[in-house]
Amino acid sequence: MNITAADVNKLRQMSGAGMMDCKKALQETEGDFDKAIDYLRKKGQKVAGKRADRDANQGYVVAKTTDDKTYGAVIMVNCETDFVGKTEEFIKFSQDLLDLGIANKIQNVSELMPMSLGSTTVNEKLDDLLGKTGEKIQIAHYEVIEAPVVFAYNHFGNKLATVIGLSKKDAANVSEVGHELAMQVAAMSPVAVDKEFVPQVVIDREIEIGKDQARQEGKPEEMVEKIAVGKLTKFFREMTLLNQDFIKDTKKTVRQYIVEADKELTVTGFKRLQLGA
Repeated sequence: MNITAADVNKLRQMSGAGMMDCKKALQETEGDFDKAIDYLRKKGQKVAGKRADRDANQGYVVAKTTDDKTYGAVIMVNCETDFVGKTEEFIKFSQDLLDLGIANKIQNVSELMPMSLGSTTVNEKLDDLLGKTGEKIQIAHYEVIEAPVVFAYNHFGNKLATVIGLSKKDAANVSEVGHELAMQVAAMSPVAVDKEFVPQVVIDREIEIGKDQARQEGKPEEMVEKIAVGKLTKFFREMTLLNQDFIKDTKKTVRQYIVEADKELTVTGFKRLQLGA
């Protein structure tokens, strides 16, 4: 397979690894970017962790909740250039889409597309923007959280936003806790609320990578499984929300921070969208 310089550069931007390492990884995996990321990790490379199946385009990301805070949504609208993504019309379109979704408690992009937006439909408005800008514009993601109380966080610049659901609306300091946890999700990018919610395919991949890393380090085969399990434990601690260090006080975990506010309070779920991640 012919691996182009553009392919190598794309993997380099995704992973942060060196050019030659990226080229070899793509050659070994026949150009599959996700497999190339795992190949680099197995070789002990510290990679940025961006996946090829996520959007790496320009655009606008914004999150919001209903007035009663029982439903929240986050939307990502993509375009090809940062110039278009910062125009007033593009930003207003993105915000109008979210308002439309919030007002009708839409569950996904497919439900949003045929809906009326002013005097036209969302589909027709997309075509209109394409004609004006000459760029491909798409609603890349629309994610929803419904819970007793939901909080939204928009990071400066609208390239990153989160929504998070909590189990008790009347918990002590719930507004402060919700805001802090929404920012925690934005900053630390967890893969799940707790370890039991991590998809099995992710666990299997982490175990495989841990085994290969142990072998690369020359560890005895009888120790490989134990080492991989240890690495998985570290993965759970770093990549599941409740087990992460709380960013405002790293002497405690997020779980401990929540319990200090209300022993019965828990996180029901979260969504996080980021351009280029």
